[in-house]
Amino acid sequence: MKPPAETVFTHPASRLALEVFRLNGALIAAGDTLVAPLGLTSARWQVMGAVAEAGGGLPVSGIARNMGLVRQSVQRIADELEAEGIFRFAPNPHHRRAKLVQLTERGTALFEEASARWLALANTLVAGLAPGEIEHAAGLLQSFHNRLRLPIDNGETS
Repeated sequence: MKPPAETVFTHPASRLALEVFRLNGALIAAGDTLVAPLGLTSARWQVMGAVAEAGGGLPVSGIARNMGLVRQSVQRIADELEAEGIFRFAPNPHHRRAKLVQLTERGTALFEEASARWLALANTLVAGLAPGEIEHAAGLLQSFHNRLRLPIDNGETS
């Protein structure tokens, strides 16, 4: 007997993508709950994290590129956080108009508090998993991400 043909819902890549979409939604919801007492949203916290990771050495376009976000969305968030004293814009020695985004002291303190809250949840999420299991999963997702950066064959012929 011939095995059933794979469908868009049974293909392993589709199943992985669907779980990533579900996980993304759950992470955003959990993040919103986690940082709401700090006056933040997941989106703001995500941009703050990109700035913290870069050490204040990136303009908005670099942050957006690194995170796979739209530059205009990151600019809007950066402007809001600057108005609230969480970010500051510093001169960029490589580009006169594209200022570098940096955390202020207040922003650093907020990010550290959000990070402490996350680490408590992160420890709960990985509790009971075999050593290396999370690293293996992260590596698989990174590999998938890298493959998506390659030119995509859309099936059209010229």
